[in-house]
Amino acid sequence: MLTPIVGMVRKDLQIFLSDRRAVLMAFVVPIAIASFFGSIFSGGGSTEAARIPIAVVDHDGSGISRAIVAHASTDRNFVVTTPAEADARDQVRKGRITVAVIIPAGFGQAAGPAFFGGGARPQLALLYDPSHGMEMAMVRGILTQHVMEAVSGELFGGASGRDLVDTTLGTLDRTNMSEEQKRLMRTLLASVQGLYNQTAKPGQPPIGAPGMTMPYTVSEEAVTARSNVQYNGYAHAFAGMGIQFLLFAATNLGVEVLLERQRGLWRRLRSAPVSRLALLAGKTVSGTIIALMTLWVSFGFAMAVFGVRIQGSAAGFVAVSIACALMAATFGLLVAALGGTPAATRGVTALAVLMMVMLGGAWVPTFVFPSWLQRLTVVVPARWAVDGLDAMTWRGIGLSGAVMPTLVLLAFAAAFGAVAVLRFRWEEA
Repeated sequence: MLTPIVGMVRKDLQIFLSDRRAVLMAFVVPIAIASFFGSIFSGGGSTEAARIPIAVVDHDGSGISRAIVAHASTDRNFVVTTPAEADARDQVRKGRITVAVIIPAGFGQAAGPAFFGGGARPQLALLYDPSHGMEMAMVRGILTQHVMEAVSGELFGGASGRDLVDTTLGTLDRTNMSEEQKRLMRTLLASVQGLYNQTAKPGQPPIGAPGMTMPYTVSEEAVTARSNVQYNGYAHAFAGMGIQFLLFAATNLGVEVLLERQRGLWRRLRSAPVSRLALLAGKTVSGTIIALMTLWVSFGFAMAVFGVRIQGSAAGFVAVSIACALMAATFGLLVAALGGTPAATRGVTALAVLMMVMLGGAWVPTFVFPSWLQRLTVVVPARWAVDGLDAMTWRGIGLSGAVMPTLVLLAFAAAFGAVAVLRFRWEEA
């Protein structure tokens, strides 16, 4: 049985390499797309993170509102402009800025009493582009910090702080606080007045509190399996795009089988002393080799140009790669066994492949999915393929990180192959 299998493999490889379009799709296109995605998500230290464009419209003009604008303008996460309100609305509507912050008149005057719980809280209006919901949440959180710093700084050390404290003391009895809360708040405000009334020593500035600031600093550490391993976004991009295009190569193999059956080739092969199992085995071997070539050529380019390295286990990388290629080849046979006409099958399988790679985290990170969808993606083979290649490259996990992805991918390959053998037809229905 080995001789016809070798012959069919040689024939499939010759046809593949002689088809320039197939070679282009298999090698050049995944390299180009993976390079693009890797440049975006590389996360390298030399790459400046994109800042969120926001507009701040100050209708108040108080010390507090000016401090809010100043704090936001120095924030590394924002690009701040200060247009008129009509212009800000128009820019948000056209998608040129993500969020517009409207500070209403009287904000500073009302913020002081509200800070101590002695008055109604003034309202900041946030106009946002609905297609940037995640950035909106980020702006709201960072803006909270800047507003608290500006209000507390003005209260405890600003020019209008004394007046705000006096006003709050005068209105304290009209609040809904209990008598005990009023007594404690009065003691607090009297202490703040003491700060203003205290005389500074000669040659020193007046004593005043700087306001509230963040009570902590952050130490950031990227954690991988080994201390000397650094994240390389190109590794993940080439894993995702490599899986996608080896699946496309496999589906092209399945469509070719359908074309051969449509032309009557498989009917003629029935007269030869070749079993169905031998024919499908030959297609599986040739499909696995083509898929493996697709994946390794892509990673070879990434290693030579973008510095991607196998930081985990070389043997694990080979095992995951072969399992990926075998899974893709048997998926191609599954397409051939269940497909109808070549044209209809090509469209359906293209959609199926795109859905698999998207759910597998090759295009969109899985953490943005709803929790139920994240749990569901474990039934998608592309998820295991991407996770296994990530573990062997930038995560730096040893051979143990390749065991489960390899076994799961081989299980998918066995399932796809079994269905293909059972459902394969020699002739068109």
